[in-house]
Amino acid sequence: MEKEGSEIALKKRGLKKSEHVVDMLNGPVLMPLIMYSVPIVLTQVLQLLFNAADIVVVGQFVGDTAVAAVGSCAPLINLIINLFVGISLGATVVLAATLGANQKDKIHDLTHTIFSLGVIFGVITGIVGIIFARTFLEWMGTTADSIDQATVYLRIYFIGAPAFMIYTFGRAIIVATGDTRRPLIYLTTSGVLNVILNIVLVAGFNMGVAGVAIATVASQILSAILMTMALVRYSGECRIFIFELRIHKKPLSKILKLSLPVGLQNTLFSFSNVIIQSSVNSLGTFCAAGNSACMNIDSFIYAGMNSFTQGCMTFAGQNYGAKKYERLNDIYRASLLAITSIGLILGFGAYVFGEPLLRLYLPDSPESIKFGMARMLILVIPDFLCGLMDCGSGMLRGIKRSVYPMVATVIGSCGLRLLWVYTIYAHFKARSGGVAAYKILLASYPISWAITFVALFLYYVVVKRKLTRESQVS
Repeated sequence: MEKEGSEIALKKRGLKKSEHVVDMLNGPVLMPLIMYSVPIVLTQVLQLLFNAADIVVVGQFVGDTAVAAVGSCAPLINLIINLFVGISLGATVVLAATLGANQKDKIHDLTHTIFSLGVIFGVITGIVGIIFARTFLEWMGTTADSIDQATVYLRIYFIGAPAFMIYTFGRAIIVATGDTRRPLIYLTTSGVLNVILNIVLVAGFNMGVAGVAIATVASQILSAILMTMALVRYSGECRIFIFELRIHKKPLSKILKLSLPVGLQNTLFSFSNVIIQSSVNSLGTFCAAGNSACMNIDSFIYAGMNSFTQGCMTFAGQNYGAKKYERLNDIYRASLLAITSIGLILGFGAYVFGEPLLRLYLPDSPESIKFGMARMLILVIPDFLCGLMDCGSGMLRGIKRSVYPMVATVIGSCGLRLLWVYTIYAHFKARSGGVAAYKILLASYPISWAITFVALFLYYVVVKRKLTRESQVS
């Protein structure tokens, strides 16, 4: 009977069971959450493997300076793009809530607005990134021996920004329905192209960081084409009609109301990372290279945790739209359990095998590996705290509370880190330097994660009690 009820619920939304859509509104939470999140985990891990291939290839065939150049671009890319990625996540919540409430008359305008935003934001991001690439890198204090290569990489990378945004906002539409498998298939296909082109252009044609960037752009274009084709052929309510694409005022207002705080939070979060990266760069090329390599390894752990955060946010969004508030605690509890388990297991595993993993990126640089292992100790082992913090934000976004997570993150995470850099870290750097100063710099992360998570969790408790009282009255 439960299975039949799930199928009926999907049919009401214009979806078919064969479309691999997870029912978020009925039955137990944990297994559907896992079914929804695992394809996201695989998608993000594959994306990171393909990104890791960039660093591994330049590390093997070019050298430490190229690794530092590519790695130095990562915080800046995240700073510029995360604003729009945050908006796409907010769009997913709005669409998920609309689907949960079964408001079919609003879906067409909403989906076409979301996709149109991807096109517009992609063009804006690309233009800004290409024009100001070197200026941004200079502001970050990128080392003199790597800034030229970093500029080349960054400018080529941003040529693919429109394609990246089209894929990202298209994905926001598909995952809101409960389908996370198709984005995995598209990313796998484009990622294979990325790896092949990496080897051909860097190892075969000696194009260095330019070859890596070109391979990335080509893969982004392919993923955008595949995503667009899928949405044009979609059989449910969320089908896209190319000639009907435009911005609709009411859906835009809903998206921006929820998404701008998310995007601003992500941007300020990334800004604090840019400041940290500037401090890392000031400790020299060995530190920058070791930090970049470990950051890439660390991102695999984060991807596993963040996938369940996305699942938590979308599940909460659909249930909030359907006014099934009694399921919210189960969703939050299952997500926290999954995130803690993934973070602890992968974090300790990465530390135990840290040196062999780092040598994949840095085969001839023991000094850089020392800095990488320092990051493993200070950040990777307690990485689950970051996952818990993000899950708290995701849960609140799912129930359309996005301003408080932004404020809590800006104060508890970004603000604390900046204060740490200019006080405690500055003090220790003047006295010690090297690996010791680097460890002090990184210590700001786990402290800020823990403080912010507690603030977010307490606010959720208050909001949930309010929703429960409202549902009982009505």
